[in-house]
Amino acid sequence: MSNRFRKGTTVSGHTKGANMRSHMKLAHLVLAVLIAAGINAAGSDQAKSKVSDQPNSQPPAPVEAEVQPDGYVIGEDDVLAVNVWKEPEISRSVPVRPDGKISLPLIGDLRASGRTPVQLQDDIKRQLLNYLSDPEVSVIVQEAKSQKFNILGEVERPGSYVLSRSMTVLDAIAVAGGFRDFAKTSKVYVLRVNADGSRACIPFNYKEVIRGRKLSQNVELETHDTVVVP
Repeated sequence: MSNRFRKGTTVSGHTKGANMRSHMKLAHLVLAVLIAAGINAAGSDQAKSKVSDQPNSQPPAPVEAEVQPDGYVIGEDDVLAVNVWKEPEISRSVPVRPDGKISLPLIGDLRASGRTPVQLQDDIKRQLLNYLSDPEVSVIVQEAKSQKFNILGEVERPGSYVLSRSMTVLDAIAVAGGFRDFAKTSKVYVLRVNADGSRACIPFNYKEVIRGRKLSQNVELETHDTVVVP
């Protein structure tokens, strides 16, 4: 009896030890899985963090300089950048005077108003040939101050303003500080001189436009337009 009891006890001890080792292996396996999952999650979070830190893989667009179309006609008060390659003493920024001319070294006065930048740079190059061999000339409109519109009447700041590209009647009213208290906002109009010299009166009903009706009234302004707010 004592031998059987000892054998039984021995077998039972081995069984318990095997079970404990099995449980420990299982616990280690579970722990390893959890650690691996944690590492993957951390890597994923870091990747997401990097992505969120860089919302746009493309670099931000640079601020555009004032670039005028090829057909832009230079006018009084415009500021021009005249560059002659390897000739810093001639290269400079010059305003167009009220008489429509600019002044440059060697050349003196020449007419700029009424010409495109390409036409003006060709003229400058032609005149510089008397002094330089094959000069490289460029003309850029730095500030288009000749492009203006007027706004008169019951607005906070009536006057003459530089005309930006794609500027509408609503934009003009905003630039002028908005309406005064007694402005007749439904009877605004734009006075325009057409290319043939004829004049046009374009009505603008502010109340209709801001309600999304007859949006065609919100026309794009042209040079020398006058917005009148009665």
